[in-house]
Amino acid sequence: MKTNRRGFVGGLSAAAMLSGTRVAFADKKYDDGASDTEIKLGNTNPYSGPASSYGIIGKAEAAYWKSVNDRGGINGRMINFISLDDGYSPPKTVECIRQLVEQDKVLCTFNTLGTPCNTAIHKYMNQKKVPQLFVATGASKWGNPKEYPWTMGYQPDYHTEAVIYAKHLLANVKDAKIGVLMQNDDYGKDYYEGLRDGLGKEVGRIVKHVTYEVTDPTVESQVIQLKDSGANVFFNISIPKFCAQSIRKAMEIGWKPVQYLNNVSAQVTTMKTAGFENVQGIITAAWLKDPTDKQWADDAELKTWREWMNKYVPNGNQEDVNYVYAYSVAYLMEQTLKKCGDNLTRDNLMHQAANHQKLRVPGLLPGILVSTSPTDFYPVQAVQLQRFKGESWELFGDILHAESS
Repeated sequence: MKTNRRGFVGGLSAAAMLSGTRVAFADKKYDDGASDTEIKLGNTNPYSGPASSYGIIGKAEAAYWKSVNDRGGINGRMINFISLDDGYSPPKTVECIRQLVEQDKVLCTFNTLGTPCNTAIHKYMNQKKVPQLFVATGASKWGNPKEYPWTMGYQPDYHTEAVIYAKHLLANVKDAKIGVLMQNDDYGKDYYEGLRDGLGKEVGRIVKHVTYEVTDPTVESQVIQLKDSGANVFFNISIPKFCAQSIRKAMEIGWKPVQYLNNVSAQVTTMKTAGFENVQGIITAAWLKDPTDKQWADDAELKTWREWMNKYVPNGNQEDVNYVYAYSVAYLMEQTLKKCGDNLTRDNLMHQAANHQKLRVPGLLPGILVSTSPTDFYPVQAVQLQRFKGESWELFGDILHAESS
């Protein structure tokens, strides 16, 4: 799938008039992907394949940029959002990114999805000195400006999230025996190492650790192994397809452990697929407002988001937090581009991305602000725990700040 939102040329962008009739073009600076009338953003998303449930993120982002263009663009320039389907396959991601950088000549990539997919293009983007901004993965390595100055994350990192789960279960589960299901790639390993680090001297409480490949048809045999190990805690590091499978299988075989689920699969839509009767009490971490949570029914930010959804994504499921995610990260990208003014070089884009101070981004939980610096490439640095109750998540406890802060 290719979504190409081409901008409409509607006169000159905001060029200031100097004395007499001379127009000030001299201060404008452009790299590939930017001009007086257009800004090109590149994106990859799994519109097909095992992670295709995330495809709605790319579609929602395309709708966001259309809404920006309908408002007149950014500093008079239309956004040309080019989103390609990589099927959650790293070799395909490489192919798509080379097309975006070398043929389409985008100014930057924005919110490319998946840890293995972003890993495959990490060095290339930095060698090419093309910004790889606000990637859709929480791997901790996206916040390493010293070695990778052209790559920046967005969401709280997986390692910190797993440390928080480890501390919680040690404090709340008597005689914890932990069984781990893990996707066998960098995404899974980041969570697993966070769990081990969080457990510290109690790491021996992990009694079984099983993995799956993203190309596997099911994870049912792995869940059986975890039950047979005697584990009374299920630490679930899986994407939505395998998350729903594993939860259903646990219930089917009568295994009823305390369950911790990575935020990656915490959408209510995934819980609904797993069966609401099977997911009661599952614990995860949140940093976005869940649109199914009744406490946000009159929230001003989500009211604005719902109005936007009604107009630009009328067929979208407003119970799916992925749409809130897409809206929030696109808002951050919009603000970053606005700050660039008429200096739309890649250097300046990275400079502006690394200089947000306590920015309120719609959709984030109260008390969570976006801050970055030249040495801090983790925009969102806090989470709050929540457990599933009824047909939605229920927040509890305090806002917990990430180690990266």
